[in-house]
Parts: sequence; structure tokens; C-alpha cells
Amino acid sequence: MNKGLNTFLFMLGATIFNLVLLAVLMLAGIALIVKLNLPPILLAVWFLFALVGSFLIYNQVVKLITRRIAMEKYFKPLFNRKPPKKDGAQ
Repeated sequence: MNKGLNTFLFMLGATIFNLVLLAVLMLAGIALIVKLNLPPILLAVWFLFALVGSFLIYNQVVKLITRRIAMEKYFKPLFNRKPPKKDGAQ
């Protein structure tokens, strides 16, 4: 596989992982709130917690993958570090 396809598949997998993680945290919170008969306002608080929690877990997983895999070897950079020079520019 080429670097472009590897990058696409990695981003797709990471996005799906993040969404599934968010859904699991949300469903666990909803089940807990319903089971304990807590006020519905806690759903909004739990949603924010699940959003932040899934982001933090996702970041830790990506850092772990980055330490174990030479990303430059397998993946195309998402952003260019330097803009390309235009003709006639100094």
C-alpha cells in the first residue's frame, strides 16, 4: 500500500474508534443516570464528560501508536511544513 492509502485508512480507523468510544461512554452514562434515577440535567454534563473523555483517551492511543510506529515511514503528512515557493518568488 502507498502512503496516501495508509494515511486515509489510519484517519478513517481513528475517526471510527473515536466515535465508538464516545458512543460507549455516552451509553454507559445514560444507563447509569436512568438506573440511579438521577436528574435529567446530568445528561448534558455527562455528554460533555464523554466528549472530553473520548478525546483524551483517543489522544493517548494516538501517542502510543506514534511511539511504536515510525509515522513518517508509512504515512503521508497531513499538513505541509513550508508552503511551496511560487515562480519568481524570492
